[in-house]
Amino acid sequence: MQTPAPTDYVRATSVSHAISLLEEHGEESRILAGGHSLLPMMKLRIARPEMLIDINELDELRGIRVDGDELVLGAMVTHREVLESPVLFEHYAIFRECEKVIADPLVRNRGTVGGSMCQADPSEDLSAVGSALRGSVVIQGASGTRTVPLREFHEGPYETQVEPAEIMTEVRFPIRPGAGSAYEKVERRVGDWPVCSAGVYVVVSDGLVTDCGIGLTAVSAEHFCAPAAEAFLIGKAPTEDNLRSAAQLAADAADPSSDQRGPADYKKHLANELTYRALVRAAAASQGA
Repeated sequence: MQTPAPTDYVRATSVSHAISLLEEHGEESRILAGGHSLLPMMKLRIARPEMLIDINELDELRGIRVDGDELVLGAMVTHREVLESPVLFEHYAIFRECEKVIADPLVRNRGTVGGSMCQADPSEDLSAVGSALRGSVVIQGASGTRTVPLREFHEGPYETQVEPAEIMTEVRFPIRPGAGSAYEKVERRVGDWPVCSAGVYVVVSDGLVTDCGIGLTAVSAEHFCAPAAEAFLIGKAPTEDNLRSAAQLAADAADPSSDQRGPADYKKHLANELTYRALVRAAAASQGA
């Protein structure tokens, strides 16, 4: 059995304490949240931090709430809490649809929103949701906080805008009255990383699309989104032809590679078909169908 390399451990008592520990121990320290991404990497010795800073006791990083016209999720909110949240479901069905196909109950009970997004795995489900909904993250360091749009947050595979002595504290999503949303995913087996997934929201008013967002994951879409497809739909009726044209534009934004999950052309096909299915359901929900 593979085991992690030796590491020191400390439990943070506050966000400011965690930040001071990160500053003290430098780039060889890592934040420990749910641990479902970090610990497997440590067992494989892909990650070999010299210091683990445990933030599991920090209640200031928990909770789901409405703040004005935004939904706010603390970084330590678990996947299970997202799945079961009536507040999130009231505004966006996409959260529940996404979370119920992430991993399994054991992972959802411990894995966190912040951990998932900061891991920045190219196949992370929540990245498609966050990009589609045009959310933003709040990052805190010794000098204060800053807010970064999720469409700028991921700089590449396993890279984000969080600096070594910073912590992501919360995620914010705009509330859009009348929005319908949906999530579609194809996986090799239940709970697996997606071969491809698509998350969307659509606002239809007086028979025309007035707002929409399209997120894609596992297919190397830049910043997990498809802006050309979104722009195409604005001002148009959500007809089958228009939705299919938008789905094709979304597939054009994908640049997948062939791997053990399937050939590139198959993934392109999935990006098209899954986006179309999600758009159909989201548009129908926005119109009250």
